[in-house]
Amino acid sequence: MKRETFEELVTKAVESLPEEFAERLDNVAITVQDYPTRQQLSRSNVERGMTLLGLYQGVPITERGHNYGMVLPDKITIFQKPIEASCRTEEETVAMIRSVVLHEIAHHFGISDERLDELEKEG
Repeated sequence: MKRETFEELVTKAVESLPEEFAERLDNVAITVQDYPTRQQLSRSNVERGMTLLGLYQGVPITERGHNYGMVLPDKITIFQKPIEASCRTEEETVAMIRSVVLHEIAHHFGISDERLDELEKEG
């Protein structure tokens, strides 16, 4: 898939967020990268043999104090090639992009991987 098309799908996933979430993403940069760097992999604590599809870097809203301000934007990176490699069809790719985008945005709101796993099991 061309990068431009992939980026459009990421944008659509963000635009599909409920308004109460979308309006709280005012200082978040969302980017697309082919693959994670070694530094991103090591900082993310991804288990050996696992694939990193997206990464949130920043201070979750739930951890910000009253002095929080004048900081660089939080960053969400979506990794195109690992997502494409894990999908067989364009429909699967679209669904995976949405899932990864929502997962990383959840981290921005302070939801841990463990809690996300619980929510997925409940849903």
